[in-house]
Amino acid sequence: MDNKMEQLRKDYTDVPIPEELDMIVDGAISQSLKANRKRSPKYRWIAGVGAAALIFLVTINASTTVANALSTIPGVGKIIKVLTLKEYVVEENNYNANIKVPAITQLDNKELELGLNEKYMKENKALYDKFQAEINDLKKMGDGHLGVDAGYEIKTDNDDILSIERYVVESAGSSSEELKFDTIDKRNQLLITLPMLFKDDHYIDLISANIQEQMKAQMKADPNKFYWVSGAADVLPTDEFKAIKKDQSFYINNDGKLVIVFNKYDVAPGYMGAAEFVIPSDVLKGDLVSHKYIK
Repeated sequence: MDNKMEQLRKDYTDVPIPEELDMIVDGAISQSLKANRKRSPKYRWIAGVGAAALIFLVTINASTTVANALSTIPGVGKIIKVLTLKEYVVEENNYNANIKVPAITQLDNKELELGLNEKYMKENKALYDKFQAEINDLKKMGDGHLGVDAGYEIKTDNDDILSIERYVVESAGSSSEELKFDTIDKRNQLLITLPMLFKDDHYIDLISANIQEQMKAQMKADPNKFYWVSGAADVLPTDEFKAIKKDQSFYINNDGKLVIVFNKYDVAPGYMGAAEFVIPSDVLKGDLVSHKYIK
């Protein structure tokens, strides 16, 4: 745990932050690590989590932007569930970045909480570093245009489920969009994966066939919609959407419905953006392990 906390501190301080906040965070972690060495393994874990939580709370108090963002989260007055841990901002003539790092708090499963928060910090720090490296390369070649907008959205927050979307939109002439999701069982404090919802891999065929039907129905109803699906004009067989991945991006919405998500360009031209398909529960009922999550 000492190594985890030291790494967390390193990741957190790699990008400049206000001097006063830096001193508070470093002091809190150092004090926690000293206390950890004198305690049993059980209490070392608790102390380490406490230091991590203090970082989150200090960040909230130090940033009015974060405080304002928190006011939009349902139930934040009683229990903070997801908050902005850090925000990377770049504003130059041709280069703009706004990268918000989410953090989950108040989970009883502290191993899951810390693991997710470390993942969010590392992937957004890597995104920021990549952006800075690309800026340097462009400046060496005589400048250009580059932008990145990354953040998160709470898709579902009820008594049973917390679903978090993390998005990254990058622009440099054309634009790309990537979406990632984490869905948490709040009662049992575990991360839900797509395969664990089903008895076997047959769900891949069921969901894929239903999505193909939805694509064709949408295209028939709206001529402005277009998917790379069998039967669509000028779509090569090699480009057709045939099946979802075993671990396809998904979330469970407030109605208890499974929502399958594709990134921009995955199943349609860029102008269609990211695509979401709500799968009727009747299609899945015979293959579900239980109706605990999918209603």
